Amino acid sequence: MKPSTPNAMLSPGPLVLLGLILAAALSRLLPTPPNFSPVEAMALFGGAYFAARWLSLLVPLLAMLVADLALAAVHGGLYASHLFGSGFWLVYACIIGMSLMGFALRGRVTGARVLGLSLLGALGFFLVTNFAAWLGSPLYPQTMAGLGASYVAAIPFFKWSVLSTLFYAAILFGGFELLRRRTPALRPQTV
Repeated sequence: MKPSTPNAMLSPGPLVLLGLILAAALSRLLPTPPNFSPVEAMALFGGAYFAARWLSLLVPLLAMLVADLALAAVHGGLYASHLFGSGFWLVYACIIGMSLMGFALRGRVTGARVLGLSLLGALGFFLVTNFAAWLGSPLYPQTMAGLGASYVAAIPFFKWSVLSTLFYAAILFGGFELLRRRTPALRPQTV
């Protein structure tokens, strides 16, 4: 049965992947250090395992949107005003980029590859989102020195981004591998 058929969408593989990604996204509601987020890991994971490429792009985006809406409802104010602003769209573009990076893992998931792409994705997310923060912020002059100051100010947050990406990648990829070993329906590399 092809993954794009309606019944395939209800098979165990896609449902488990969806559940894992949604759970990771909703973990953003838990108290964590700043920038400790599953975003990069869940996008990389979705890109690696969903057979339907459109699902590997759509599911992490929708899971992120659900978590963002929940965070806006809980925190309101500044967080809610962030939704659908320019920074919001760049974060979502980074999620798409990370999902596309996950395509490189299809059929070739190893610890070393997941580690390398997780680090690369965290670095890319840092560079893109902090460039955008500098570009649209009155806090930094629109000069190379201002851009450098923006990146330097973000370094303490980068540590948490890297740690969280590695943490969630280990949970998602490792957890799914354990499930695949115990559940024959999940054994195909991508579902």
